[in-house]
Amino acid sequence: MQTNISIDRFDLKILRALQENGALSNQELSEKVGLTAAPCSRRVKSLEDNGVIKDKVIRINERALSLDLFAILHISMDKHIPERFAEFERVISTFDEVIECYLITGHDADYQLKIAVPDMDRYHDLLLGKITRIKGVSGVKSAFIMRKIVDTTALPLNYTQL
Repeated sequence: MQTNISIDRFDLKILRALQENGALSNQELSEKVGLTAAPCSRRVKSLEDNGVIKDKVIRINERALSLDLFAILHISMDKHIPERFAEFERVISTFDEVIECYLITGHDADYQLKIAVPDMDRYHDLLLGKITRIKGVSGVKSAFIMRKIVDTTALPLNYTQL
């Protein structure tokens, strides 16, 4: 994967369009960005090959699946040693309820998780039945998300140098 590739205005148009709707066909995308189908397809392939486009996903309405409770958890570890962190990361990666996990600094915690569950009973089961049983977890602080104000996967593209 190349780290610094040249991005021009057509590439930016492609990225903007795909961030808005990743399900666009190549024909729809080419019309939207002002290219013919073949060069548009080559550009998308190049953006994928160079790691600019990581993956394509479908966003699901969480309420349609009865996932009504979202929480941010701050996890503290008892020892700051590589083996402890590696084991925590390995185990936490197996929990479907964990939709984000970050190793953080500048806080009273070592990790920040975002989790999704149907209700408080399932949150309780996840917390006490799984998370606090991971070797090295010494503390958990939870904050519950009441409402999403910004909910996007789109990255700001206005910092890209042309």
